[in-house]
Amino acid sequence: MRALVLSSSPRRNGNSAALAEAALKGLRSAGHEAELLFADDVLSGFLRDCRQCRRPDGECGIDDGFRDAFFDSFLPADGFIAATPVYWYGMSAQLKAFFDRMFCYVAASHPLSDTTVPSMTGKRLGLLLSSEETFPGVGAGIVHQLQEYARYTNSTFVGTVHAYGNARGDVIRDPGEPLPCAEAFGRDFFTRHASDYRIDTPRPGRVWPENITA
Repeated sequence: MRALVLSSSPRRNGNSAALAEAALKGLRSAGHEAELLFADDVLSGFLRDCRQCRRPDGECGIDDGFRDAFFDSFLPADGFIAATPVYWYGMSAQLKAFFDRMFCYVAASHPLSDTTVPSMTGKRLGLLLSSEETFPGVGAGIVHQLQEYARYTNSTFVGTVHAYGNARGDVIRDPGEPLPCAEAFGRDFFTRHASDYRIDTPRPGRVWPENITA
């Protein structure tokens, strides 16, 4: 399988990047094709008014690396793992901009929207969080946003690894061992159990096979 890991913190050697690199290691150890991108390398600005910004050929007028990242790395990927610090109880502006900028290519006014939209659906999604605050709900807003994105794109939200730290590399001292957890998350990303039932979802009656014992 193919996966994209996006580190969205402005810190290149910070805690979010450490989590992203651990997940990347896990993905590759399981034999998957995996790529790590830093949001600051591909984004130079926020989404603008497409009616004013589009070029005559319908393409986005923002001249940065997002288009290449979106078409060459995100759309072909079977899975996407986003790493972000918790800023003001939300995701980083860079990660939000990465999602927002997709609109330009989904909108009917883009010449490739008919093929872009199907390529955005059916992915497996994961989230890596870092925060200094350990309150259980500190990342709830970000988790909810990823869940809603998963629903909107008919994708599967696999889960979250949350690390606690502040200074660069501080998460290595987190007794919850988030870096090994992020590596395991990447290794099992395409096989780990994930469910999001609806009222008409067929259910087997048990989450785990009967031959698995505690």
